[in-house]
Amino acid sequence: GLKCSTLLINEVDEEGNSVELGGEFILQPNDHFNNLSVNLNLSVVQVPTNMYNKDSAIVNGVFWSEALNKVFVDNFERDPSLIWQYFGSAKGFFRQYPGIKWKPDEHGVIAFDCRNRKWYIQAATSPKDVVILVDVSGSMKGLRLTIARQTVSSILDTLGDDDFFNIIAYNEELHYVEPCLNGTLVQADVTNKDHFREHLDKLFAQGIGMLDIALTEAFNLLSDFNETGRGSECSQAIMLVTDGAVDTYDAIFAKYNWPERKVRIFPYLIGRESAFAENLKWMACANKGYFTQISTLADVQENVMEYLHVLSRPKVIDREHDTVWTEAYIDSTLEDGQGPVLMTTVAMPVFSTKNETRNRGILLGVVGTDVPVSELLKTIPKYKLGIHGYAFAITNNGYILTHPDLRPLVSITCRFPECDPCYHKNAF
Repeated sequence: GLKCSTLLINEVDEEGNSVELGGEFILQPNDHFNNLSVNLNLSVVQVPTNMYNKDSAIVNGVFWSEALNKVFVDNFERDPSLIWQYFGSAKGFFRQYPGIKWKPDEHGVIAFDCRNRKWYIQAATSPKDVVILVDVSGSMKGLRLTIARQTVSSILDTLGDDDFFNIIAYNEELHYVEPCLNGTLVQADVTNKDHFREHLDKLFAQGIGMLDIALTEAFNLLSDFNETGRGSECSQAIMLVTDGAVDTYDAIFAKYNWPERKVRIFPYLIGRESAFAENLKWMACANKGYFTQISTLADVQENVMEYLHVLSRPKVIDREHDTVWTEAYIDSTLEDGQGPVLMTTVAMPVFSTKNETRNRGILLGVVGTDVPVSELLKTIPKYKLGIHGYAFAITNNGYILTHPDLRPLVSITCRFPECDPCYHKNAF
């Protein structure tokens, strides 16, 4: 079972006994980790507060991933320059080495979910172009529209800098959530995602939902954008957030998507009614997608995450263990005497290749480690640069990874738990 939760280690009850899922865990200050109290022999497991930490899938995953302890320790012994090493599970738990005690926020919550982190998203899926269709017909009034907004926001959380997207609300007419960006897709960077989130609050429900018009627009948008060569030029998907569909729209799919089925359809049925579920299920199956029903706000995150498994299948089947590098960020838990340390994360997907599914394998999660940018600089052949020369590096998305003049532009306020290795990405 789950022996130790990173939030509860060394916690005792009124009688002095270890609390359940707690237990004694030796923590000692360590110079290499900026005198943070760590355990170099064991990793710890963190489960987001909104998840049940005794769920069988999580308990089983924690059990088999204990084998990583030896791997982490061996890696650190072989390369003492390593800092945090970790495994983010597709089930939501996060195993981190060295072991450290996490601290919740003022509400007693740890909202950190490894699956929403850039390193996880980039490693788990191929780049993708996504059109999100949101039903704003009259039947979506009230709680359904609230759940729909949260669903769209959670989908945005799963998109990263390699992805492109747009959001279209529909009833009798089409309403681009950001009218200035109609007819195109935008890069899913933090600025664009936050901008679209602000516009989601302006949606209101009225009228009749004309899904055929919305699907036609989405297919044309994906096709036109792909032809420009500006998109991800990889996976394409339509996310359909609605409380029902009165038809299966075969004619539209036959015209735009069959037989190649290049665009996957992911319907999210909002609400408890299941009268129209069969039509939406059929759309998903006929277009290589996945159907989920979201009845309450609490259901949103786990159901949204399901589509990542589907989009990762081509990688699983082709055994593509692509290594990804994130842009530079600051880890304020570690300082080198000259201020916070600039870091990058290197990550790789982990697949099960057992015959567990007819699709030959599933995504188990993503493994990663943090690399100080200073370590990368050591590999630069300085003798080739010349007396006034310098080296710099940029990521595939144009973010500066290292440059002699790279400096934080903002004062940094910590929003994360003390030991979160993913501090302040986008702090530049």
